[in-house]
Amino acid sequence: MSGESVVYGYIKDWLVQDRERQLGRAEHNRRVLGSLPHAEAWELLHRDMFAASHPQDQLLPVSQVIHFAATYRSVEYEWSTWVGQFEAVLKCLYWSTAVVHLEAEYHGSHRFSWQSESYELLTPEQQLGMRCVWEHERGPVL
Repeated sequence: MSGESVVYGYIKDWLVQDRERQLGRAEHNRRVLGSLPHAEAWELLHRDMFAASHPQDQLLPVSQVIHFAATYRSVEYEWSTWVGQFEAVLKCLYWSTAVVHLEAEYHGSHRFSWQSESYELLTPEQQLGMRCVWEHERGPVL
């Protein structure tokens, strides 16, 4: 059996009051996402699934939000690989919060979240703590 899975969410950076520093962090994040492979490479994570906001368009400093979404064939069977690749990308970004929603046709909906305790980039050795909530919707009662 293979069902369709939808993965979507966001990565949010800390709010930094120094405008130039905030812009530098946002530009760094855009470069990291731009270095990911194209969708045609058939990678689980690719640059085409990400969209990063541009804080320079704002008058006041605002935190950057990176949105992402993709559809897969039963990605839940490769979920540990997907999470490992996602966490590797997080370790290269400036971020404070990351939220991932997985809607799997045969396995329900799940919400995964990460919280960074560092304003700076993480080291590759640092472990990330993930929280998972299974969001179960009941169907109609017959």
